Amino acid sequence: MLTNDQLAKWDRESFFHPSTHLAQHARGETPSRIIKTAQGSTIVDRDGRELLDAFAGLYCVNVGYGRPEIAEAIAEQAKELAYYHAYVGHGTEASITLAQMVLDRAPSHMSKVYFGLSGSDANETNIKLIWYYNNILGRPEKKKIISRWRGYHGSGLMTGSLTGLGLFHKKFDLPLAQVIHTEAPYYYRRADTAQSEAEFTAHCVAELEALIAREGAETIAAFIGEPVLGTGGIVPPPAGYWEAIQAVLEKHDILLVADEVVTGFGRLGSMFGSDHYGLKPDLITIAKGLTSAYAPLSGSIVGDRMWKVLEQGTDENGPIGHGWTYSAHPIGAAAGVANLKLIDELNLVEQAGKVGAYFQGALRDALGDHANVGEIRGEGLMCAVEFVEDRDARAFFDPARKVGPAIATALAGEGVIGRAMPEGDILGFAPPFCLTEAEADRIAAATAKSVAAVLG
Repeated sequence: MLTNDQLAKWDRESFFHPSTHLAQHARGETPSRIIKTAQGSTIVDRDGRELLDAFAGLYCVNVGYGRPEIAEAIAEQAKELAYYHAYVGHGTEASITLAQMVLDRAPSHMSKVYFGLSGSDANETNIKLIWYYNNILGRPEKKKIISRWRGYHGSGLMTGSLTGLGLFHKKFDLPLAQVIHTEAPYYYRRADTAQSEAEFTAHCVAELEALIAREGAETIAAFIGEPVLGTGGIVPPPAGYWEAIQAVLEKHDILLVADEVVTGFGRLGSMFGSDHYGLKPDLITIAKGLTSAYAPLSGSIVGDRMWKVLEQGTDENGPIGHGWTYSAHPIGAAAGVANLKLIDELNLVEQAGKVGAYFQGALRDALGDHANVGEIRGEGLMCAVEFVEDRDARAFFDPARKVGPAIATALAGEGVIGRAMPEGDILGFAPPFCLTEAEADRIAAATAKSVAAVLG
């Protein structure tokens, strides 16, 4: 029974929800879920119903819910100094400390951290810096950005263009002309099922080389990619992929942007996905795990070679023309400092690797033999189950059947939140790092029960 019908009414009448079927929600055809409180890996709605959050909000509550250390840091910062800007050399103890803490954990060739509020605005910052960089170097034609189909990099104008999912382009006049896409490193969905992983990696590299040849390397500024594809299906790269891709980029003098909004700060069992896969990016995008989403904060970590050119640019042209009112907001920065301390003190990066391996094993034990389970995949605490109509023939369901959403809905009925991923019948999981083995077993059992309810 609803305890506050007025709130539900206001939710339908006043609140514009992102990534939502607006008409159905306004008509009351889809459920509202109004969250009241949370602790550990469990959220509680306003009616007292408990749900095990196996997606950590949106892959972001890395340390788990209800950590008093972060809440107290936010409160203390708000009492001492709720806001000051970061323009023209201004800073706060929290923002300066957090920048140093981030660099202490990032790959050694990274130089500075610019703080924003969301992964989307961090990637907007990255593109502006890349264009500025090439203008300072006297290469005004070198501006195109290569992204990958099924990649997710935000939902602004440029970042929505970088995103390689049709939902974020349709009727928005995207992608913009400066963005071009290449093949996703999605081995399970390869066109030629006879290809080995090594052969598929070679195919992805050949597709990238062909794209560069068509467009002209002199026009291409950067390549952006998530170490592990996230919203596009939670897809780890095939063996040798990143090493081979980086060799192509180096040959053509194309910058690399590692979008680590999801993978940064431990989700793969390594502090950064760049370390996990041997990437040497020029820019790293961070957000979610930076504060475990206790406060909005993002960052663009700038590598040494880019930073030197940015300095040159301001010597030649004056102060850099980029900034947000809330850049390096002290409350977000205070949350980040407390969050990174917790990650270290509780050894949560190692925990993510260990419990992630256990969780994937539990999913395979529970679902690996099901006739409609095509693949169970993952890395660290990112994993997915992909459903197919015929496993042997790798025949996919008609999208109109909405098998993935139906299973996610059934799973919520079992008290567990998983995410129906777009462009496929894929159920995704990215739980908090404090997930226990018992909770992992519960998710796996509930998933198996939900699959049985929908598919038999």
